[in-house]
Amino acid sequence: MVQSKALRLYGKENMRIDTISLPEIKDDEILAEIMSDSMCMSSWKLAKEGEEHKKTPNNLKDHPIIVGHEFAGKIIKVGEKWQGKYHENQNFVVQPNLARDDTPFVPGYSYPYVGGDATFVIIPNEVMELGCLIPFNGDSYYEGSLCEPVSCVIAGFDAQYHLIPHTYNHKMGIKNNGNMLIIGGTGPMGLLAIDYALHADLRPKKLIVTDIDQQKLDRAKELYPSNEVEVEFINTQMLSVEDQERLLRSKVNGKGYDDIFLLVSVRSLAEMAGNLLNADGCLNQFAGPVNKSFSATLNFYDIHYNFTHVVGTSGGNAENEAKAAKLIANHKLNVAKVITHVLGLNAAAETTLSQPEIGGGKKLIYTHKKFDRIELDKVDPKTELGKILKKHNGIWSHEAEQWILNNMPDI
Repeated sequence: MVQSKALRLYGKENMRIDTISLPEIKDDEILAEIMSDSMCMSSWKLAKEGEEHKKTPNNLKDHPIIVGHEFAGKIIKVGEKWQGKYHENQNFVVQPNLARDDTPFVPGYSYPYVGGDATFVIIPNEVMELGCLIPFNGDSYYEGSLCEPVSCVIAGFDAQYHLIPHTYNHKMGIKNNGNMLIIGGTGPMGLLAIDYALHADLRPKKLIVTDIDQQKLDRAKELYPSNEVEVEFINTQMLSVEDQERLLRSKVNGKGYDDIFLLVSVRSLAEMAGNLLNADGCLNQFAGPVNKSFSATLNFYDIHYNFTHVVGTSGGNAENEAKAAKLIANHKLNVAKVITHVLGLNAAAETTLSQPEIGGGKKLIYTHKKFDRIELDKVDPKTELGKILKKHNGIWSHEAEQWILNNMPDI
């Protein structure tokens, strides 16, 4: 019987590390070791809502779930049903969005034996049946953990659509060589969206990114310089919405934008985004509103006569995850740029609940390790880890991961 240490949720803001005995796997299950899990604001919402969250069981007090849904690891044992498709010691990632019709339950929100914040887990049959257990051939586990957030970005870009000229048929994806605007785009998801916009098959000609934090904007500008795509970062903190709209129009010669991604749920900004759409432009409400009544006014004249569109995407799917895994493994995207903190499993509960106050980018958990949260920008450059970070311009790396795995104590 395998012993696993896991961060489990018992109710609102009630999280703790438990040692649990995993049952023997069934013929249609897989035993896996989790090596890393990156943290998502969705887990903060989950911890805040507890049993009120739509993806949790009704009785968390008696049936706690393992938290974490951006995880990577390796397969330990394969049930008979899946032995022809998966094998021991194979590295993997999981697309937690199972997209089932019969239940909203997914890994990291709903299950007693599978989630990212654990040392060992049992992957249930439905994950494999739905193609959501995906082999990963990248260099590092942190890269695997970031496949899930990248899959969300890919889903958002793929959901954009534009009219094929002289028809009412749609071409899916962003407009190639168009103008793109990302509002509130210097958080971790925004940075991943910028990276994908710069390196995907369909790319904008001009990309404008706004935010209200100059330090984050400066960092994003350093991480994602203009190349084939002209990129500009704008601080809108001191501007009224009307002034923002005028400034953003001036950046595209008084015109508008073909693709707009809204990464904050603010009514005035949603309405501004609608105003900034070109004819046949598409607005993606990418941020998940906490307020279930969140709404904004749309110009239906533009929808009818100028063919403007609005879409929303929530998470990726197995196809998006597989694409993300391939892009990352082939070094088309450098997802390490969004990691700003690393920590051991012992610090996962406090970090999950404190994400808004901590700020920064992705928080990466090494599940087998016990160490307090480390902010990469504050690591002493004279230490071993500091020297490694300096070698890689302050960005997380395979070398840094190996140092953690080899030097930090086990939990």
